[in-house]
Amino acid sequence: MKLQFTKMHGLGNDFVVFNAIAQQISLSAEQIRLLADRNFGVGCDQVLLVEAARMPETDFHYRIFNADGAEVEQCGNGARCFARYVRDKGLSDQKMLRVGTAAGVIVLTHEDDGNVTVNMGQPRFAPKDIPFDAANQADTYSLTINQQQLHFGALSMGNPHAVLQVDDLGNAAVSELGPALQAHAAFPHSVNVGFMRVLDRHRIGLRVYERGSGETLACGTGACAAVVSGIQSGLLDSPVQVQLPGGVLVISWHGPGEPVWMSGPATIVFEGVIEL
Repeated sequence: MKLQFTKMHGLGNDFVVFNAIAQQISLSAEQIRLLADRNFGVGCDQVLLVEAARMPETDFHYRIFNADGAEVEQCGNGARCFARYVRDKGLSDQKMLRVGTAAGVIVLTHEDDGNVTVNMGQPRFAPKDIPFDAANQADTYSLTINQQQLHFGALSMGNPHAVLQVDDLGNAAVSELGPALQAHAAFPHSVNVGFMRVLDRHRIGLRVYERGSGETLACGTGACAAVVSGIQSGLLDSPVQVQLPGGVLVISWHGPGEPVWMSGPATIVFEGVIEL
């Protein structure tokens, strides 16, 4: 089976994108792992599928698979790449797109400066919606990991996130605490773990250890979750510039009941054909 693909990235968070409208695509978890492998495949953090709309009020449907082959609900950097892809490939010339995902409908807008703004929907805080095993909803939770008491915010941006505040981002124990928190029974669907350093009320530094991919250069939903958690805790004011290893995103959120807005770039790297 030969498939055409496009390699893209949003601030270094990289993707293999397939047009599943123009070609028949059915990928196994093993094939996705091969595609994502940086030595034996194309190499990526996630595989994205552009599909025909499943609901009458949407323009397209968007599916995301992590490097380990598991399908996930949402990916913000991927959403921006999705918008850039459908415009550059002539699938739509609309400035604004409504796209169905496993987490619900998102709205993507092409800006005049070339960036893409994504309405990421409302954050969800109820433990059952994250999901997270806690008796009551709170701004901050704690768990003991590796004999260390961790304090973090937890919420869903269509996928689960835990956000830890750190004083030294460069020396944060991302590779140790990230997978340990992901494996904790309190997160039955695992969790994306963000390590946030507050620089001032409108700027943060952030590293994210993602489910199924490990630490990535950027995570859109992770940036949204960190900003929301920081605002909820009284540490930040909207809008917030999020400095990730791969570049900068701007996140806006005006409080409970309001959607989170994310703005940033999306880049095409190359086109190719792979035989699976």
